[in-house]
Amino acid sequence: MSLYIDADACPVKEEAERVATRHGVQMYLVSNGGLRLSRNPLVEVVIVPEGPDVADMWIADRVGAGDVVVTGDIPLAARCVESGARVLKHNGEALTAANIGNVLATRDLMSDLRAADPFRQGGGKGFTKADRSRFLDGLERALRAAKGDVKG
Repeated sequence: MSLYIDADACPVKEEAERVATRHGVQMYLVSNGGLRLSRNPLVEVVIVPEGPDVADMWIADRVGAGDVVVTGDIPLAARCVESGARVLKHNGEALTAANIGNVLATRDLMSDLRAADPFRQGGGKGFTKADRSRFLDGLERALRAAKGDVKG
């Protein structure tokens, strides 16, 4: 069991490291660069080459059942769910086989709406303390459930 963090623009890297350490889980911070190395032996910083979706491909090629992935990238989330991993968004929302289709469809619809209306380019809501708290709770639950998956 491992924890994979799509680390580019991830606002909860430190929180994820604390929870992973508490559970004794290997954590991979995957990015195109710009991350500080961790002294934590359970945390491996993986720097991938520049290019579109290279970090996503690195994660998707390695993740499997019993792993947990943290990402805001919905296509990556879909690939990880398909591989049997548990997936969380940065706000703690779980992405599962039951909801990933709707999340992908909504993402595509919003992308089409933004493309059709150049004035509809808003960046969405800001990241809040409540989001951070929901993430911590969601990651705790996901890691406990993944441990059960590995044992069973």
